[in-house]
Parts: sequence; C-alpha cells; structure tokens
Amino acid sequence: MIDIEKLAFTYPDGTRALDSLSLRVKRGESVGIAGSNGAGKSTLVSHLNAWHLPQAGAVRIGGVVAGRKTVEEIRKKVGLVFQKPDDQLFMARVYDDVLFGPSNLGMSESESRAEAERLLRLFGLWELRDKPPAHLSQGQKRFAALAAVLVMKPELLVMDEPTSDLDPRNRRMLIGLVNGLQTTKLTVSHDLDFIWETCQRVCIMNKGKIIADGPTKQILADRELLESNGLELPLRLQGG
Repeated sequence: MIDIEKLAFTYPDGTRALDSLSLRVKRGESVGIAGSNGAGKSTLVSHLNAWHLPQAGAVRIGGVVAGRKTVEEIRKKVGLVFQKPDDQLFMARVYDDVLFGPSNLGMSESESRAEAERLLRLFGLWELRDKPPAHLSQGQKRFAALAAVLVMKPELLVMDEPTSDLDPRNRRMLIGLVNGLQTTKLTVSHDLDFIWETCQRVCIMNKGKIIADGPTKQILADRELLESNGLELPLRLQGG
C-alpha cells in the first residue's frame, strides 16, 4: 500500500527533514511511527497525501507514483486525520463537514448520506449533527474529524497524534474503533501505549531516517533503543 524508496526532503531554511528514508507497508497492516520532536514524522505524513512531493526518491501509494499529475488520485486513496481537529472541521454543521469530502469526490449522495449517518451514530455524534463543530468537546471534534475521513472509504488511513487531548474514556473508545477498521492504517504518535494497542508493527524515526522497524511489542520493549532516540518505554512497561 505504501512504497517509499530513498525519500529525501529539505526545507527552504536548509533543515533536512527526511534523509534517504525507505518504508514499505502492506495492505491491511497497522503500522505505528514514533520519534522525538524533529525526527521528521510530520514531513513524512505530508508526503503520504502528496501535500509535499519528493525532492529525491519516490513515493508510491497503492501503486500510484506521487507527482504533480497524480495528486488528486493519491488524495482519493489516502485519508489523513489531522493532529488538530479544528484544522479539519470548518463547515457550519458537523453533518456538512462529514459530507464535504464525498460531495467533492463525486460520490453517490444517497450512499454518502447513509455512510455519514452510520459513522456519526457509531461515534455517538448523530444527535449532534446539526451543531457547529466549535460547540463540540475536544473528543467529539476528534471523532467528527475521523468520521469526515472514513466516510470517503480511504484505502489508507493516516492518523497524526490521534490521542492528543483525549480523556481516558474517549481514548479507550478510539482504540476500539481503530482496531475494528479493516483498512490499512498508519499512526504517527508520541503515545506509545496507543501504538502498542493498535499497531502490529512500529518504526522508530530519528533525524529523517527509520532507525528501527519491527514487531511492536519487541521494539517498544527495548529501553535502550527508545532512550537513544529520545523516547521512553510505554507506561505499561515502566512499572512502579
């Protein structure tokens, strides 16, 4: 589903965010990406939906090579849930936000409305569908943003820090929802316990490269590896 080969990207100020990074993710996999601030995670995410295009190397999503002529095709395949829901929700009503994507992709109106209702009911938001997003709680906003992406039935779901600002109850709810999704998933998060619960595989990033890639429970139990890359053991493994 994801095939990245020797991807490099440098910002105009000279910051080298990605340094010959390679990554492959099979269809149906759930993969976590972890790393300290400045490791290059956000820049990697921005290449998955063609917000940034490769300066060197190649990015393929579902067999489509990312480039200026394929941006629209890539974005139909990739659903990106932003770190901040307020950056994603901008319509007058929650319901309008969820239907915005399908209407712009030319999807069937009846099918889109049926799927929007299913997702909003699943996330406990159906009764709030006519409210402005600004009137929702932070957790409700996060689920509304997720519904707005899932309604388009993406082949690849990318979540950027999905648990930030979630209380324990909503966090548990999100874990259950994510584990129930059959699509390919890539989660970028500092919440290593969330990755532990939702990803079979995890990659550790540092200085624009993938330093380690392997089974989640093996990688996240390696204290020396994590600490040498600015991370700590998941809370469940810290004891005391």
